[in-house]
Amino acid sequence: MISFRVTSTCGSARRGILTTPHGEVQTPVFMPVGTAGSVKGVTPTQLRGCGAQMILANTYHLQLRPGAEIVNELGGLHRFMGWNGPILTDSGGYQIFSLTGLTQITDEGVEFRSHIDGASIRLTPADAIHVQNLLGADIIMVLDECPPLPSPPDALHEAVRRTLLWAEKCKDAHHRKEQSLFAIVQGGLDATLRKECAESLVDMGFDGYAIGGLSVGESHEEMMSVLPRIIGSLPADRPRYLMGVGMPRDILAAVRCGVDMFDCVLPTRNGRNSYAFTAQGPLKMRNERHRNDSNPLESGCDCEACASFSRGYIRHLFNAEEMLAATLTSIHNIRFFQRFMARIRELIVDGNLGTIEAQFPIAGATMQTSEPGVESGCSD
Repeated sequence: MISFRVTSTCGSARRGILTTPHGEVQTPVFMPVGTAGSVKGVTPTQLRGCGAQMILANTYHLQLRPGAEIVNELGGLHRFMGWNGPILTDSGGYQIFSLTGLTQITDEGVEFRSHIDGASIRLTPADAIHVQNLLGADIIMVLDECPPLPSPPDALHEAVRRTLLWAEKCKDAHHRKEQSLFAIVQGGLDATLRKECAESLVDMGFDGYAIGGLSVGESHEEMMSVLPRIIGSLPADRPRYLMGVGMPRDILAAVRCGVDMFDCVLPTRNGRNSYAFTAQGPLKMRNERHRNDSNPLESGCDCEACASFSRGYIRHLFNAEEMLAATLTSIHNIRFFQRFMARIRELIVDGNLGTIEAQFPIAGATMQTSEPGVESGCSD
């Protein structure tokens, strides 16, 4: 089981310690995404060197390939991945509703077709928990229904009703007590519905609470119109997790609301697309202006890429289609997010979180995920 303790606050922002069976995590924390049991292009040793504390793996993808039983036979997800730190697995609900051909949804579960071979698969809330129990992550998630944005009011209400029903079924099916189970709040951009969903889940009692169904195309302002209402309905002594959110501006605003945990594919997916994050703003590494640039990706960054290689070299690697280009830029991006979160934690303790935009101007900038080279999403 996990335990969670808030150690400092700055307004509603909070620094804490999340203790798991595989070690402590300093919060607020950003989790790199290892969809299929691997953070693409980066080894576990490199992840640790970047300062990653905890990673996310995807139940949907691991269930399809290689299968949860095989992962279990090979010693569980930690040994399988070669990562001895904390792991969170999501339930696969988002991927089922967004990536596959959904054939049927009922209160019993969903039937969908595999994106790999088209095979028909049935998944119930109990199945989702069974798979995650086999995988053996420290934190596992309930199966929820994630409605698209926008959705009509009746569809949102139905998704929330079913999410609550499935949450209860997931809780009843969960039997590995060393794993902690988080619920997921749904409700689209309807703040009242979100609040009702959160309060119902809190009444059921979970180890932590996630907020799903955001970062799916809404604006920053729309996200922030509902997030404070959700946070206000969640218990202060449990971790709060905003799923799939990775833009620095969104992370900072959510931290200021009291969110503790984040994940996103942005560091690695955009790293593979020659897009480097820096405190001052993004770099597109295929651009001609980097051709003769001897500077590192970011001055003052202590990552492996910045310590040893120039912008000109990394641009050359991208243009030569060398795999090292994606690895180096991904390493830098992961380290950028870990530096960003570490500085947020320090400033919460100091009571000076309001100075973060001066140190990381990117955190105050409007960045569109539709901009060429900038890609978001929940599976990498």
